[in-house]
Amino acid sequence: MNGVDKEKSPDNMQIELFATSKGVQTINSPVKSKILSMLRKCELSFDQIVSMSGKAKSTVSVHLKKLVKDGIIDSRPDPTDARKKIFFINAEYLGGVSREAQIGDDIENYVSSYVLSDGDPFEFFRLMFKTIRVGLISQGVNIDPILHEAGIKVGKALYERVYSSDINKFLQNIAQFWETHYLGSVEVKSMEPLTISVSECYECRHLPYLGHPACAFDAGILKALFSSYYNDQRTVDETKCYAMGDKYCCFVIEKKE
Repeated sequence: MNGVDKEKSPDNMQIELFATSKGVQTINSPVKSKILSMLRKCELSFDQIVSMSGKAKSTVSVHLKKLVKDGIIDSRPDPTDARKKIFFINAEYLGGVSREAQIGDDIENYVSSYVLSDGDPFEFFRLMFKTIRVGLISQGVNIDPILHEAGIKVGKALYERVYSSDINKFLQNIAQFWETHYLGSVEVKSMEPLTISVSECYECRHLPYLGHPACAFDAGILKALFSSYYNDQRTVDETKCYAMGDKYCCFVIEKKE
C-alpha cells in the first residue's frame, strides 16, 4: 500500500481503502473519512464541504490538499465561479478494514456437511466463496464495495440477455436467470416501488449473522439491470437479508433522486 493516513481516531474506526493511479491508499482519519463519504454521494464545492463537515476552513483545506496529492480526489473549476473549485472522487473505493474482528463462524461444520454430501462441484465453489468471504469478514475486512462493482459489471453484461420491452417479461427473465444459475428464487413483491425478494439466496444464505445486509453483488446486478432498462440511475436498497436474521432477502429499487 502506497499511503497510510494516520490521525487520532477512535480505536474501533474503520480504515478505508482506495485504489488510485498511485496505488492503494488507506484512510485512517475521521475528518477525511467524513469528507470522502460526502463526496461518494455527489460532487461538492469547498464551501459545501466546510458547511457539511462542520470543520474550520483551514482544517478542510489541509485535508483536501492531502487527498488530492494522494490521488484520491481531484477538482475542476466551478462553472458558476471560476475562482472556486468543485471536488470529486478520483479513485475506486475498495472497502474498509476494522480494527478488530466482529464475528465468529461455524466453517468447520459447513466443510463437514460438504464432505458428507455427494461432492457437487457447485457446492464446492459455494464453500470456497463463503470461506474466503467469511475469513475476510472475521479479520475485519469489508469487500462489499468490490462485490458491488463486480455485480454492476455482470449486470451490464447480462442486460441484453434478459431484456424485454415488456416489464413483466423482463422481470420473468431475471427470475429465470436467478433460478437457472442457482442464485435463488426471485419473487416480485410490489411494482411501486419495485420490490424483489430472493429466497435461498446464494450470496448470503450460508453466511453467519452479520447484523447488516450482505448481498452487495446481487444489489450491483440489479442496479445495472434496472438502470439500463429505465435509462437512468437506480438505487437498490436491501431491506431484508439472511445475514440480518431474515428468512429471505428483499431489494427495493427506485429512481435515484
